[in-house]
Amino acid sequence: MSARKVKRVVRGRNAVDGAGVRLVRVVGRHDVVDFDPFLLLDAFDSADPDDYVRGFPLHPHRGIETVTYLAEGVIEHEDSLGNRGVIRSGDCQWMTAGRGILHQEMPKPSPRMLGLQIWVNLSRERKMAPPKYRDITSAGIPTRSEPGAAVRVIAGAYKGAAGATMPDHTPARLIELRLEPGAAWEWAMPPEETVFLYILSGSVLAADDPEEHASHQALLFDSGAALRLKAGPQGALLVVACGEPLREPVAWGGPIVMNTDEELRQAFQDLEDGTFIR
Repeated sequence: MSARKVKRVVRGRNAVDGAGVRLVRVVGRHDVVDFDPFLLLDAFDSADPDDYVRGFPLHPHRGIETVTYLAEGVIEHEDSLGNRGVIRSGDCQWMTAGRGILHQEMPKPSPRMLGLQIWVNLSRERKMAPPKYRDITSAGIPTRSEPGAAVRVIAGAYKGAAGATMPDHTPARLIELRLEPGAAWEWAMPPEETVFLYILSGSVLAADDPEEHASHQALLFDSGAALRLKAGPQGALLVVACGEPLREPVAWGGPIVMNTDEELRQAFQDLEDGTFIR
């Protein structure tokens, strides 16, 4: 079984977003071709509440799904659908913005705020789907134990095990993977899928690559029938994302992602006219 090789190592750049949240923009608008159907990966890791408590006040989204995963920390959220809740350590929030939603995410002071947000693109025919909201609690995420590894199946299926949620639109898969020091792990998958991982802590080696990749970076893989990893001497905590590319044009304006500039202009006109939420 041919193992996937590392195609790109992405460390991202420091950025400030929301009302003053310091984060690392690992994947962004210049990476949409390579990471398709994934649009964005923002990572955060801080023990200083001043880096994040200003949060992300009420803002719009259209044409995408946002996935917020917390390894450690607390984030309060609410949206224009009337949903309100708290994301805690080990939880995940999967939100379909679809035709339009307003929401806010406000991190609370914690000993450590460690996690990430991924944007998943929606195909042309799904861009205007009804908004939907999923709170995925840590207790509700199935865990699969393997030699030297623990896999939490957040979305999609993993080796026949159904995840906590099955996406309605873009069939992305998302797992949390914990590897013990030196442990080897393998996952067979369709060769055409886009596959990347983000290392939250520890380090990993990929396939037969002798280079050890440390935390706080993303690895994008080329095509192949399996993802094969080995943990470094401290073990590793990773998030692995997989999805079939959409191969559609992308028109991106801040929190809104459509297929054409005209659709993008219409979205902002809807915001101005007060018709964005339908």
